[in-house]
Amino acid sequence: LSYIDFRTLALLFSLMTVVAGLKEIGLFRYLGSSLLAGMHSTRQLAFTLTALCFFSSMLITNDVSLITFVSFSILILNMAGLPELMIPVIVLQTIAANLGSMATPIGNPQNLYLYSSFGLSAGELVGYMLPLTVLSALLLVAAVFLLKNKAITLSRASLHQDGCPTKTSLIFYLTLFLVCLGCVVRIYSWPVMFFIILAAVLIKDRSLFIRVDYFLLLTFVCFFIFIGNMERIPAISGLLTKLISGHEFPAGVLLSQCISNVPAAILLSSFTDQVTPLLYGVNIGGLGTLIASLASLISYRFYVGTENAHTGRYMKVFTLYNVIFLVILALVAWKIL
Repeated sequence: LSYIDFRTLALLFSLMTVVAGLKEIGLFRYLGSSLLAGMHSTRQLAFTLTALCFFSSMLITNDVSLITFVSFSILILNMAGLPELMIPVIVLQTIAANLGSMATPIGNPQNLYLYSSFGLSAGELVGYMLPLTVLSALLLVAAVFLLKNKAITLSRASLHQDGCPTKTSLIFYLTLFLVCLGCVVRIYSWPVMFFIILAAVLIKDRSLFIRVDYFLLLTFVCFFIFIGNMERIPAISGLLTKLISGHEFPAGVLLSQCISNVPAAILLSSFTDQVTPLLYGVNIGGLGTLIASLASLISYRFYVGTENAHTGRYMKVFTLYNVIFLVILALVAWKIL
């Protein structure tokens, strides 16, 4: 039990529960519909859909951002008669969610874990990741502007805009979100936050507990126990420390391609005290293969479920975009480090 980081698990559980509540009341779809109303070109549309994933992932995690806005994008693009935009937009949304989420401690699971494990302040983590976040935004803008542009018209009526969430529910879940943030910035301990979230959701809507990603939480528990055992074997611990020390950045990028960036962050963090190159490695490492970030599988599953899906073309476009972004960001990160 001493191997398990209960603070990280409690934070992940609480954030996933609260964000599920915000999604349930339709906040994200309402905001997305409001932003899209009045779009006049395909480039504007692609830019807005990509930006929604980039900025929302900073607060609601990359997984939830993609679950919410990729399905929303498929609906909008089908209604607008733009199937040719489906693949590039979904791929750019996936990249945007993976890169936007690296900007904050709560943007993705690996950041939350490293932030907690290394005792960083929120300002420190944001400061470390700011240069790459800004560069990522510029690259996404450039990628959108390379798409073909044509005139379209999207009205509020055509979007079938969801109604505004009720004020009571909105205030309730936003308050709980602030409770989570209070624990993230260490105003109070995680048991206090966990008890408040648990009690409030039990009273308000206990069905939200079903929407928590328990597989992700179990993955964390298994890796905590595995790594705790590895650290107790001197030969293995010494070898891993020697191999990883000074090579945190390339190790993070390469290992993420094989086992995804969350397990890579947990594994590598136990054998180094250099958090910046590790943050860069596992966040940039979310680009590349389809499993480099498990959030990417969410988009893929949504696309495969569409009518007349071209999975081969999707994988070609996904790989091409990801490799280009990965190479550019890795070279810049290498210079910064």
